[in-house]
Amino acid sequence: MSKLVSAAYAASLIKDGMVVSVSSSSGLGCPDAVLAAIGERFDADGHPKGITTLHPIAAGDMYGIKGIDHLAKPGLLKRTLCGSYPSGPSSAEPPQIWKMIGDNSVAAYNVPSGILFDMHREAAAKRPGVLTKVGLDTFADPRHQGCAMNAAASEPIVSIEQFDGEEWLYFRAIVPNISIIRATTADERGNLTYEHEGAYLGGLEQALAARNNGGIVIAQVKRVVENGTLKPHDVRVPGVLVDHIVVAPAQLQTTQTPYDPAISGEIFRPLSTFRTPEMNIQKVIARRVAMELRDGMAVNIGFGISANVPRILLEEGQHGKVTWVIEQGAVGGVPLLDFKFGCASNAEAIMPSPHQFIYFQAGGFDASLLSFLQIDRHGSVNVSKLSARPHVTAGAGGFVDITARARKIVFSGFFNAGAKLSLADGGIRIDQEGKVKKVVQEVEHISFSGKRAVAQGQDITYVTERCVMKLTPDGLMVTELAPSIDLERDVLAQAEIPLAVANDLKITPAALYQDRPIGLSLNGGASLGGAHG
Repeated sequence: MSKLVSAAYAASLIKDGMVVSVSSSSGLGCPDAVLAAIGERFDADGHPKGITTLHPIAAGDMYGIKGIDHLAKPGLLKRTLCGSYPSGPSSAEPPQIWKMIGDNSVAAYNVPSGILFDMHREAAAKRPGVLTKVGLDTFADPRHQGCAMNAAASEPIVSIEQFDGEEWLYFRAIVPNISIIRATTADERGNLTYEHEGAYLGGLEQALAARNNGGIVIAQVKRVVENGTLKPHDVRVPGVLVDHIVVAPAQLQTTQTPYDPAISGEIFRPLSTFRTPEMNIQKVIARRVAMELRDGMAVNIGFGISANVPRILLEEGQHGKVTWVIEQGAVGGVPLLDFKFGCASNAEAIMPSPHQFIYFQAGGFDASLLSFLQIDRHGSVNVSKLSARPHVTAGAGGFVDITARARKIVFSGFFNAGAKLSLADGGIRIDQEGKVKKVVQEVEHISFSGKRAVAQGQDITYVTERCVMKLTPDGLMVTELAPSIDLERDVLAQAEIPLAVANDLKITPAALYQDRPIGLSLNGGASLGGAHG
């Protein structure tokens, strides 16, 4: 019996009240044709009603791949657990899912991506759930929000449990009735290969979770080939786990990208083809972040200013001295920017995302470079919630998993919001001060716990355009000042909280503000005049 079906038939398999797991990371790997068919079926006949969806990373974006927004219809979607949600500029119309979250017409949860993958693995093995320390003292902790994003999310999904004399978070496994995954090629038996994909994500875990519990697995692919023509080492999801195949020849590789063979590792791009950042204040911050790195490190990066650090190393002739590791699964190479974020060119390997998260959750890597929206008196960071403009932030994604035990974290961002800044006279000039302070008494959402970081001895640095701060047992300390910045007026007075100042306060090297290579060295010695030792 053929496994090949239409998207409309696949949508008809989803019954009222089912739990549906969807594999995707924004536009990367999104089975958009099947999701669109589900939304179209609901518009036509009012079914399926009241479904729950699981999205370990995110489904869709605001730039052409609707993803979860196909399902964001009152009556269709009852509850959703997502690592992230579609995000974009504040000037853009918010996605429908954000409107539903805001008016409480869906019970919405933001669950750390690695934990959501863990929940699938536990469901697949018919174990009760996940015991983890990842997320303690963050928004995932039930003593804070317990992952809830709105009042409609009133049913607890996480609890505090004592086990073996220690405190743990317990996330009960959720069993999917349907898993919708995506690949490049299926043979007639349903074996799946990923040769044009930028990542494997968690399709195998999601398929196992449904299959082992009597559910259905639907795979969207670009093409179908004859049995016996796929090499067994290339098959990432075996056909015994796949019930139905939907062919969507026009599926995008990732956001606004039909197909780039360098993303899927089929070719390697010359390093000269990667653009380096233009000279601006973001580049200055990225250069200062790069000074925190050392030869031989395995380093995770996130979206924002820090995403440019690999390009700084390219410009400085240091490419290859650091191995980049990103949550979607790429190891090595050059992580990509903008619409292609989450992919890498010239990768050494692509790990399944759930396995990459195991690496992150246990702190197996050397450092992480991430962004911040707010920092508070404890050194805690908010990157996941901005009530005034909710769709500007995607949620936490893998941020909580990555930071839970990371040995070294460098957060980067602007000291406050809305300031008009320029480069002048070998330093920073503040033309107009910002009105919104980002160093605050209490962050709106604890994405990273400064208290736990201190207790665990993590090395935490905050790099801004006007100063560098370190987290100490007593709070935040200014350790470095940008040239031409006045400590009292531009830093201390611009924070809502008192900041300690190091006795040996350094000045950021002037070379960072010049439009030429800075002579960066990652050999572990003093660099650029000794500002970082």
